[in-house]
Amino acid sequence: MEYRGSKPELKNEQSVTAIISEIQNSDCIVTDIKESEKTVRPKPPFTTSKLQQASANRLGYTSRKTMQIAQQLYEGVQIGSTRVGLITYMRTDSVRISQTAIDEVRGWIGKHFPDDLPPEQIEYSVGKGAQDAHEGIRPTYVEYTPDAVKDYLSRDQLRLYSIIWERFVSSQMNNARSKTTSVDIRAGEALFRVSASKLSYKGFYNVIKTLSSKDDVTGSLPALKTGEQLASGTFYPEQHFTQGPARYTDASIVKTLEEKGIGRPSTYAPIISVLLDRYYVTRSNKQLVPTPLGKIICRILVESFPDVINEKFTSEVEDDLDKVERSELVWTGMIGRFYTPFKTQVDNVNNTQESLKGSLDETTDQLCEKCGRPMVKKLGRFGYFLACSGFPECHNTKSIPLAKCPRPGCGGYIVARKTKGKGKEFYGCTNYPTCDFITHFKPINALCPKCGWFLVEKYDKKNGSYKSCINPGCDYLHSPEEAVNAEAAGEFAKANEADQKAAEAARKLAALAQDGDEE
Repeated sequence: MEYRGSKPELKNEQSVTAIISEIQNSDCIVTDIKESEKTVRPKPPFTTSKLQQASANRLGYTSRKTMQIAQQLYEGVQIGSTRVGLITYMRTDSVRISQTAIDEVRGWIGKHFPDDLPPEQIEYSVGKGAQDAHEGIRPTYVEYTPDAVKDYLSRDQLRLYSIIWERFVSSQMNNARSKTTSVDIRAGEALFRVSASKLSYKGFYNVIKTLSSKDDVTGSLPALKTGEQLASGTFYPEQHFTQGPARYTDASIVKTLEEKGIGRPSTYAPIISVLLDRYYVTRSNKQLVPTPLGKIICRILVESFPDVINEKFTSEVEDDLDKVERSELVWTGMIGRFYTPFKTQVDNVNNTQESLKGSLDETTDQLCEKCGRPMVKKLGRFGYFLACSGFPECHNTKSIPLAKCPRPGCGGYIVARKTKGKGKEFYGCTNYPTCDFITHFKPINALCPKCGWFLVEKYDKKNGSYKSCINPGCDYLHSPEEAVNAEAAGEFAKANEADQKAAEAARKLAALAQDGDEE
């Protein structure tokens, strides 16, 4: 948008309202229409890192899950009476493809999409530093299309195989072309621009389905002419805030590791898994969030080993190992130059570093039901928990209560639990199996002002994080903006006795009302 020949500085609501009031009754005239065409090239076959990134962005899979499914496809699945390995080796940093596979895929394209077959095969350059030990990730047989094998694969296997197949086949097809139309509309002294793009020639997009993105096509515009007058609609002012850098996700951290030359294709998923398994980070809405334990470990390592905890160190070691492989370095000398000063520094840190054991412990007002001594909040490898301060005489531990169970007469507390097998977190009552109340939304330290049940944190792409009442019969929901204004009304950070009595009274009233309805 332009206003009076330049981009306006909209610092507050008043400046926005002033412009709207000035232009809302002005004629809207189409002043310019521009069209441009852009060539869209197909991408090369997947490497390990690119597969993990695409799987995270398109399918929502973690790096570990992606590699587990890829391993299954590589080892083979039962297709009729034959066991078939559906993809090539999935740990690779190369996009090189064998001539046999290229001849096969070009034959398939010529049969099914002859107009989209380029006259010559498409070559892709291998990235700098790639070991090129294995081909790019591709289907072993192009004839095994996703539709042909869908009855033999699980849903997760089919989705991952589909993006591998689509990426490989499309890599040997013609470029696509997109047409972008930009329209300038003047209203008084304000100038607005709207754009839309669509594919004018599909090319390789003819085989792209699971990999398709909503960004590929941005809609269409009605037929317009320069000088045409348009009807003025309604202005919808919205407030936006500058956001800090986003936290890492599986996709973005793998991309960063690849760009900085840290690790190899086989280590990307294990790196993330170790961070999670040791409780250095946790996942929140697909983002990797550092824990207090992770921050402490990071601080100690960075301060004590600045030469080692450094992205350049890792990539330099990778380069040196490559030189050892090429016989340009003697590995004993290389390791010796690193190990001797490193061992000295480790010994020094062990002798001088103060113990941090118990530094994160917090006293609580809860008493141990076994010995009567106070319980202490501790941080373990799986998160915070409560432990008796009388350890080692008393070994009593339990989960941290997050909220009181909302069911009338229960008296239990809601604690975090994990499912067997996958270990997915949920929240349930401590009185289970007598009380089977569970929720998959994390309770927050606040009560609903309407019904007295606890509030939970929810998340969606449109609104981000927001608060909501866990009671399905209560309509107390917060938009992100309302959540800020309602903070004081819902907060009971210390869960004092007055709050608990009010909540209990609300529950009793609800129970009486329910009994009256039943009668």
